[in-house]
Amino acid sequence: MSDDRELRAALSEGPFHVALRAAVEARGLTLDRLRQRLEERGLRVGMTSLSYWQQGLRRPERPESLRAVRALEEILILPPRSLMGLLGPPRPRGRGQSAGSQPGAASRSSIMEPARALSTLLHELDGVADDRRLHIAGMYESLQIGADRSTTRRETLQVVQAHEDAADRYIMVYRGDIGCDVERVRIRALEDCRVGRVRRDGPTALVVAELLFDRALRTGDTQVIRYELADPSGVETTEYERGFRFPAGQYMLRVSFAAAALPVGVRRFARHDSAAGEHDQGELTLNAHHAVHLVTGSLQPGLIGIRWKWS
Repeated sequence: MSDDRELRAALSEGPFHVALRAAVEARGLTLDRLRQRLEERGLRVGMTSLSYWQQGLRRPERPESLRAVRALEEILILPPRSLMGLLGPPRPRGRGQSAGSQPGAASRSSIMEPARALSTLLHELDGVADDRRLHIAGMYESLQIGADRSTTRRETLQVVQAHEDAADRYIMVYRGDIGCDVERVRIRALEDCRVGRVRRDGPTALVVAELLFDRALRTGDTQVIRYELADPSGVETTEYERGFRFPAGQYMLRVSFAAAALPVGVRRFARHDSAAGEHDQGELTLNAHHAVHLVTGSLQPGLIGIRWKWS
């Protein structure tokens, strides 16, 4: 062990990211060299992930990430479990658990409800919503409301960028209105992806699906995917909102209405979580194509959407 007092204090008191940063500085290693040393041991961790770990913006939780932490203890010549011990017990996965200790992340429970049902569906897919290995660089959604006032179709064009090596899928989460028949919901890949496993939960109107890439991405790689979701359940709807657990790039939402069913008022809204008051409210006006839209240049964690009223 080094006699460096700062390193000793960091390893003793934590938190994890402070201790990791102190150890890297004390050993005089660059992040790129650290990445290479890990790769020599068969562990592939991206530069972005290492940077996020030592800044406290991400925390290693996946089995492969925890193996990398154990290897870092050896590479940085630290006592066994000195870094692992600062991580504490792994946080439960899924919507129902808080991510409040992670800077820049909104509470899972406050954005992604109902927690238990979603957690179960994601567990069956060995994943979590908004996979941390992927950053949403851009998302463009188009929603169609039919003559029966229900959502008939949603199309999404999405650009994601890998924060870590080996990301090979995006997990889509859809929550229909109560009364939605999830067995009738269909997901169709349109471009640059294919549909993998799909899981459904009727009581909570949840549908979760894998959208598989044609290759495993390396850190920094981008992937464009386009897919559609059709819900012929016929349940009347009055809003659509999208939740983001982490900062994201541009988001665009367009909602179009059948000529036979036009709303009497449309508004945009945003909120930090499901319990918070709404901000960024504003009236939207239907255009000649019976549609409205919103565009944001950059998104912080929270919820954003469009709400309308029927006569």
